[in-house]
Amino acid sequence: MKRFTSTIAGVALCTGMAAAQDTMMKVPAPPPKEKGSVAAMINEAIAGYTQIKTIIIAAIDKMPAENFSFRPTPEVRTYAELFNHVAQAQNALCAAPGSASPAPITATTKDDVMTALKKSFELCDATYATVTPENAMEISGAGFLRGSKLGMISKNVEHDN
Repeated sequence: MKRFTSTIAGVALCTGMAAAQDTMMKVPAPPPKEKGSVAAMINEAIAGYTQIKTIIIAAIDKMPAENFSFRPTPEVRTYAELFNHVAQAQNALCAAPGSASPAPITATTKDDVMTALKKSFELCDATYATVTPENAMEISGAGFLRGSKLGMISKNVEHDN
């Protein structure tokens, strides 16, 4: 039974991701402005973020609302918990250095999960817009959240993927 449940979970996730990839192909990545420069690295991080953001939103759109509580095994997150985790991590990685830890996200419905994610994307959009070649290497934060501005937006892309 576990194997059957895991197979069903895999099929559901792959179906959502395949549909999301169709959407992703429509979003062109901006070309680097200066080859080998900090500006090019910033543009690359923003292109990766734009791409994964499109995939995540499409994966939520494609999943029927009644399946957001789906959990393939007791040890695995529900579909809603998976995307709550993405939003929570984005809220932490894109927050201003030294700001309070974001409140836990416990959304369970499709609409609430989408709202939480869109808010976290808005926060990250604003953060990404502030990264320039002049400030990209400024270091701040502590622990996992310590790094350069460019490093933090890159960590966000890596985590979202």
